[in-house]
Amino acid sequence: MSGPHVRNDFSGEAGQVFQAGGDIHYHDHRPAAPERPARPYHIPPSTPRFTNRSDELARLHTWLGRPGSGPPRTCVISGLPGIGTSSTARRWAESVRDAYPGGVPYVDFAALRSGADGGDVRGAQAKVLRSVAGVGERYLDLPGPELDDLYRTETSRHGSILLVLENVTQPAQVLALIPTAPGSAVVVTSNKRLDELALDGAQLLSLEPLGPGHGAELLATLCGADRVHAEPEATARLVELCGGLPLALTVAGTRLAARRGLSLASVVTELTAERGRLSTLSIGSGPGRRGVAAALSVACRDLPGRTLRLYRRLGLLPGRTFPADVAAAVDGSDPLTVHEALQDLYSASLLEEEIVDGKPTGRYGLHDLVRLHARSLAEGDGGDTEAERDGALRRVVDHYVVRAAFADGAVMGNRLRITDHAVLLAGHESPFTGSGARNDALDWLEAERHNAVAVVRAAAGLGLHRQAAQLAESLTALFLNHRHPTDWVDTGTLGAGAAARLGDRAMEARLRSLLSRPLMDMGLTDRARRELDTALERADATGHCVLRASVREFSARYWDLYDPPRALAQYGEALALNEAAGERRGVALVRYFTGCTQDAMGEHELAVGTLTDACDRLTALGDARMAGRALAALGRAHGHLGRTGEAVRALERAAQTLQEQRASFYEAPLREELADHAVRAGDPAAARRHLARAVELLQRDGSPRAGEVRERFAALTDGPDAPAPPGA
Repeated sequence: MSGPHVRNDFSGEAGQVFQAGGDIHYHDHRPAAPERPARPYHIPPSTPRFTNRSDELARLHTWLGRPGSGPPRTCVISGLPGIGTSSTARRWAESVRDAYPGGVPYVDFAALRSGADGGDVRGAQAKVLRSVAGVGERYLDLPGPELDDLYRTETSRHGSILLVLENVTQPAQVLALIPTAPGSAVVVTSNKRLDELALDGAQLLSLEPLGPGHGAELLATLCGADRVHAEPEATARLVELCGGLPLALTVAGTRLAARRGLSLASVVTELTAERGRLSTLSIGSGPGRRGVAAALSVACRDLPGRTLRLYRRLGLLPGRTFPADVAAAVDGSDPLTVHEALQDLYSASLLEEEIVDGKPTGRYGLHDLVRLHARSLAEGDGGDTEAERDGALRRVVDHYVVRAAFADGAVMGNRLRITDHAVLLAGHESPFTGSGARNDALDWLEAERHNAVAVVRAAAGLGLHRQAAQLAESLTALFLNHRHPTDWVDTGTLGAGAAARLGDRAMEARLRSLLSRPLMDMGLTDRARRELDTALERADATGHCVLRASVREFSARYWDLYDPPRALAQYGEALALNEAAGERRGVALVRYFTGCTQDAMGEHELAVGTLTDACDRLTALGDARMAGRALAALGRAHGHLGRTGEAVRALERAAQTLQEQRASFYEAPLREELADHAVRAGDPAAARRHLARAVELLQRDGSPRAGEVRERFAALTDGPDAPAPPGA
């Protein structure tokens, strides 16, 4: 049986349809799903002058590996502006681009931030969806959760993806964009450290400045290897002045390339003046000006106000590295506020944390060019006023004066001082307490040595003469134990000059007499004599018995070199003045130096008696450092009398005491003497032990004699199983 042919046409969207018979023709007018575009590769090309970073690229290969199975992996490449994070990411992406069938999309959050969407994560998701899956605009206008679902779906459909995200500022920007296809990878670049992403499994790669060799290599690619090879010293200095920062080196090299007649030495001369360095390391003019300052200004743009203020003021610090309490002093704020601001700067890669032996020291530093930028902000329009800058520096000076005075007291005990510590330290709490106070104070002085020298100079420049003199006096607590003669001469000269401007004869006499010691160590005996003559005149004008005695003691030590009988006469005057003043420590010190002179004059038996008396007095006073020195001198006197056993026992005890007191300047030569005794006694193992300790001390103090003593050690070392020379 047949019936009429039935035909139903449905156009547009249809709901439920039931057809009992015949043909159905359904026309769906909804847009068809877009075809996926060709595999995208949207990363801008890396610089053709890419230099070094081989270790970093190898780590990226290890961490991210080849695409395949497994969850997506992420690596964050961070560093200060201009360090080359983008170049490193792009170079690695270029090397593996063909291994990702889903493509290599790219998002620059700096470009998004400058657009209408303000850098929204949704804008970044839309960009990836357009490039990877060809999703049209009409499908991207979705609520956030639905767009997230679409992103996860589409990035799982087309094979593993390598996603490169540049100029990221927030961890959330990364987490929302991780592709879901197995074997995918995300490479992130940021001037912020984004350490929080490590909690989500990300690897963190922080780029460091280029070393001298690779810095020179980058310059050579820019301006020509012939020019770099023709001026090796200027090249090394140029890399140093650029701080190994690739952006700075690129600007300098581009200038050289554009001007073939310009020598590297002339660029070095321009950069040597700190105030013009950032300007020299810039190209262009107006809003399009490029260079280090522009890059750093971008990095500072999003800093909170309090953090930007600290950044500016850190540029004013006289030293290179600093602990948090110094940051609080220059900022004029409480430790909690400063801690938070320091963390902001660290996260923004504008601050470096000092690491020694893999452990943080609690100290921070600014890259040289970052420090200059911070200072330029402090001194520029919208920065601090001159009064505010001077106030910040005064707070730093006062901080060091107080802290160094506490350290001086902990290290040296009750010694002669012109600074009245009872007045200076009233209302302050000592940071050096307990059984380890002396060593802690000595460690602090050593750690802060370079800064403290710079602070003395800054105080003198600000006209803070009292503080400059007080700090110079306190720093001798370090120099008497660890020497550092150049720094001692610098601070002593500045301090004595400051005291002279104040008209403080006592302080001037004290500092000039102390100054004679490093001058004599450096062989500048004529100047030492002039300083001592002035010190004697100033001290005698004060009527201060203990000061007059002390200056005579220093003067006698000069005459020990040229006229021992005259030295003994001056020691006698110093002894009488100390006894009249009831100055027990002064008496003990004079007895020690007198015994040394007697021994040098051949009066060895007399010297043994004098030095024994000095050692007993110093031990009773609790002055272990000087007691150790007296014991060493006593051992030498016994040795001169042929009493080898007594000599070695005294020298061994002295070395142990000086080691406990961290008095390396005096312990090192003592170890050499003990090695000589051990060699003569036929005990090479003991000799090697003492020489190894001497090398350790000399190397730590930067002594040029370290190599000579190491050679002595090597000469005593025979056989295949013998230890290597220290420091080899």
